Amino acid sequence: MPMVKKSITVTDQQENWIQAQMATGQYATDSELIREALREKELRTAEIDYIRAKLIAAEQSVERNGWVDKTQDEILADIKEKARVDGKL
Repeated sequence: MPMVKKSITVTDQQENWIQAQMATGQYATDSELIREALREKELRTAEIDYIRAKLIAAEQSVERNGWVDKTQDEILADIKEKARVDGKL
């Protein structure tokens, strides 16, 4: 995959965290660490978007068909489980 060189600015606190992560030896460069953080953010955003879409669909279903017997937590757990089974989480 082609790479694009970027220059970023971080706070002192963020720099300390980056350095601490690199000191563990898990990352060879700060760029490697930041790319991983961005990948994780992309995945988390996709998960949130998926859950939000399912909740909106559930809300619209309630508006059309009435209430269900499940609690919000049960509905969310069902959505997450289906997403895991479907490989989306």
